[in-house]
Amino acid sequence: MHISEKNTEKELHKRQQDFKKEDVETVLKNQENLKSKFLNQGRLKNYFEDFKILFSLVKDYANGKYKVVPWYIISSIGATLLYILTPLDLIPDFIPFIGYVDDAAILTLCLNLVKKEVDIYKLWKGSITK
Repeated sequence: MHISEKNTEKELHKRQQDFKKEDVETVLKNQENLKSKFLNQGRLKNYFEDFKILFSLVKDYANGKYKVVPWYIISSIGATLLYILTPLDLIPDFIPFIGYVDDAAILTLCLNLVKKEVDIYKLWKGSITK
């Protein structure tokens, strides 16, 4: 099964548009479920470090520690993480070998969209932990 870049962009855009402020809490409450998916699913394992920084950004935003990020960045990251949580998406997760192809595709697209803001966040995060 092939997932096109156009379908991936359309899916992420739709979910990003539907993402609401209260969905941030859903993402935060599911940290362990997300962590487990990233650590235990072959296609997502390579993105574990990315997951940690994306989750941290959303958490710092929700806690009011980091507010300089535009909402569309938070909604893109949040929608992506909720997509990964959802077992029934473009390619259902239970399908052997290909069930997480769409999750990885959506995540890759999201990472490309938010790269600049994530780099800025990393600099900020590094400056407060020194």
